[in-house]
Amino acid sequence: METISTPLLSLPHHLTPQTVNSNHDQPVLSFIDRCTNSNQLKQIHALMIRTGLFFDPYSSSKLFAASALLPFSSLDYARKVFDQIPKPNLYTWNTLIRVYASSREPIQGLLIFLRMCNESPYYPNKFTFPFVIKAAAEIFSLSVGQALHGMVIKASLGADVFISNSLIHLYFSCGYLDSAYGVFMMIGEKDVVSWNSMITGLAQMGRAEKALELFRIMEAESVKPNDVTMVGVLSACTKKLDLKFGRWVCSYIERNGIHVNLTLSNAILYMYMKCGSLEDAKRLFDKMEEKDIVTWTTMLDGYAKLGEYEAARRVLDTMPRQDIAAWNALISGYEQNWKPKEALSIYHELQQSKIAKPDEITLVSTLSACAQLGAMEIGECIHAYIKEQEIKLNCHLTTSLIDMYSKCGDIKKALEVFYSAERRDVFVWSAMIAGLAMHGQGRAAIDLFSSMQETTIKPNSVTFTNVLCACSHAGLVKEAKTFFNQMEPVYGIPPEIQHYSCMVDILGRAGLLEEAVEFIEKMPIVPSDSVWGALLGACQIHGNVELAELACGHLLELDPGNHGAYVLLSNIYAKTGKWDSVSRLRKHMRVTGLKKEQGCSTIEVNGVIHEFLAGDNCHPLSGEIYSKLDEIVMKLKSVGYVPNKSHLLQLIEEDDMQERALNLHSEKLAIAFGLLYGKASQPIRIIKNLRVCGDCHSVAKRVSRLYNREIILRDRYRFHHFSGGQCSCKDYW
Repeated sequence: METISTPLLSLPHHLTPQTVNSNHDQPVLSFIDRCTNSNQLKQIHALMIRTGLFFDPYSSSKLFAASALLPFSSLDYARKVFDQIPKPNLYTWNTLIRVYASSREPIQGLLIFLRMCNESPYYPNKFTFPFVIKAAAEIFSLSVGQALHGMVIKASLGADVFISNSLIHLYFSCGYLDSAYGVFMMIGEKDVVSWNSMITGLAQMGRAEKALELFRIMEAESVKPNDVTMVGVLSACTKKLDLKFGRWVCSYIERNGIHVNLTLSNAILYMYMKCGSLEDAKRLFDKMEEKDIVTWTTMLDGYAKLGEYEAARRVLDTMPRQDIAAWNALISGYEQNWKPKEALSIYHELQQSKIAKPDEITLVSTLSACAQLGAMEIGECIHAYIKEQEIKLNCHLTTSLIDMYSKCGDIKKALEVFYSAERRDVFVWSAMIAGLAMHGQGRAAIDLFSSMQETTIKPNSVTFTNVLCACSHAGLVKEAKTFFNQMEPVYGIPPEIQHYSCMVDILGRAGLLEEAVEFIEKMPIVPSDSVWGALLGACQIHGNVELAELACGHLLELDPGNHGAYVLLSNIYAKTGKWDSVSRLRKHMRVTGLKKEQGCSTIEVNGVIHEFLAGDNCHPLSGEIYSKLDEIVMKLKSVGYVPNKSHLLQLIEEDDMQERALNLHSEKLAIAFGLLYGKASQPIRIIKNLRVCGDCHSVAKRVSRLYNREIILRDRYRFHHFSGGQCSCKDYW
């Protein structure tokens, strides 16, 4: 059988550059296309240099193209071949730009292009521009793209459909929809790629309706869509969550005989899942003959997002290859559906199995779960893992770490992460401002906002929400009014409903209830349930029954099933001794099936999360916990503590039962557990799902002094740092 080495050895050795340059039909060149590995190509390369054939521009370009484009090609080797060519022809320059544009170093394609323009006698042609424009798109460089667009026009190549399609892709990559559309409209004879680029780009930029409109125009102009078109159209359907139209698209594909490849099947599957049609997705998944990691992950992610966790787990266990994207889908599904314990359990399983290595998405989701639970020990382990693995802290991870430390009660560590960050975007700044706000450090949050203004980073809507929250928790009414009034005229950010809610909360907490009502009446947008909820919460703080009834009425008009509104009003009635009104409201809640959210507190000890409900006796150590609680109460009474029975929210006539009911609050059980089993050198960190009551707040202050322990308690609204008998909130919460 003939081998590639035999003819190489039998080639005439008397070939000279002169004879080679006049003949492109050299036998050696015919073997280049028959190479099956890099060693064979290198043999030909060596022979071409020895015989002088390499110095013929045509021959060297053929060798270079093979070294760059064949399946076994190596970019490093191809670059070395290129650098040996004395005078590369235009085809060779174009090929190198093309290879770099599709590589991990697209910027090298731009640098080669500049070298070509400066060092070679060639001007870029219609084959050069699509490759170099792609390289600019890969690095999202609008300025370079616009410069290339200018060169295209100067070279009278603006009508070339391939170049125009590349420019459309570039402008969409850089987020410039109008520029992309302008190029599209200038194309005389649009091909299917032109339409596909526009439809896909519009869908990806959230202009789903426009994408579907363009698809209808494409049909009207008798341009036959292909599988890529339908992927773009399905993406638009998915963005709109339009299942009905998505099903029509599927029937259209079938009617028009469009080839359904794996990519298109995955797009259909994703559309069904995102639009909530689990049955359609299952049916398609079961009949798909070919499946890849995207297929499996789409199913898993869909089940997880819809709360079908057992089904999601079955998919993970059945997958032929469990890559990190699949694990991320399950962790993220739990975390986004407020199941942080389950998310952390999957993360621990992933680490122990070592099937896949956690990536940035894994860590962001897991840190978010830690933040929800207040699981700082686990969060610290993740931070240590990031350092150990030398994972570079991008803005996503930095934001997640700041959020985790802030919500777990360690604002100092959150600040350490913030100040050590190499790069800070608006989300990093906003997260740190939010952290300071929830810890009651309003002045520090405002100072940080001032520092942000000295940088090039512009605040966004979220930043202002966090700044206003900082003002609310610190009682900074004057400052809040200034920031609110500056939002649109100074920063160009129109106040949204959350900003109005913050202002009502600020005024209400400060006792300016009438001003809060006047503010609501003058709002240019319709007050939402959050606005009336803020007013109702302020009424609870200040015991204003009449205004509470007004706020509750408006709130229930907007959200009749809001059990929190009934509970707040009931609590206000209870605090003011209106027990008949309490009974009436609670009877209504029983009849309508509305249930009060039960008080729940969690505490992390040695990396384990312990959960306590009000009056809980389910914990295996309940006996010891209640004995410790009795000891705490006795010690507190010995130094003058008197239970504040005005915080009882149910009518109990016997004094001893009243006191017992107060002692059953979940945060008191968590404090007792922390004193028993937490390390004396570490703060007792507690997370509560509801607002801490005044009696528990008083007990925590006294315990911090009596037992010389720092207690950090996060309730629904903010953090309380108890130390030496004082609280960081200064009793303003």
